[in-house]
Amino acid sequence: MRRFLAAAVMATSALAAPALADDKPALVTILTSEEPQTQLMSMVLTMQALKQGAETYTLLCGPGGDLALKEPPETATAPQQPQGMSPQKLMQMIMAQGGKVEVCALYLPNKGAGAEVLLDGIGTAKPPAMAARMLADDTRLLSF
Repeated sequence: MRRFLAAAVMATSALAAPALADDKPALVTILTSEEPQTQLMSMVLTMQALKQGAETYTLLCGPGGDLALKEPPETATAPQQPQGMSPQKLMQMIMAQGGKVEVCALYLPNKGAGAEVLLDGIGTAKPPAMAARMLADDTRLLSF
C-alpha cells in the first residue's frame, strides 16, 4: 500500500510540475500562398517563434513550395520593405538557426521534378510524420 501511495504521489506531482527546461514549444508553419508579402510574413512569424525558443518546422506546398527551389521565381528573392528581406532569404536564415523546412509530398511529383531542384537542407515531408507533428500536444499551427 505504501508503494502504491508513493507512486500515486509521484505521478500526480509529475502531472502538476511545470514543463522541463529543455521542453520547447513547437510551431508548424504551412505555406501555400503565392503572394510574396504573405510568404514573407509567414517567415517573419516563424523566425520570431524560433528566436523565442520554439522548435520550428515549415511545410511548403503548391506555390509556397517554390521558395525551396534553387531557381525560384523572382518574387521569392525580391527584397521587400521595411527590412529589404526576401521570403527565400529569411527562410534560409531560419534553416541556418535550426528551423526545419520541407516541401509537401505532392510538390515535386506535380512539378515534374526531383529533389535535385531543391535548396540544400530541404527535403520532402513524409505524411505520417507530418500528421504526428501537427497532432503533438504542444504544437501550434500557422497556415498561410
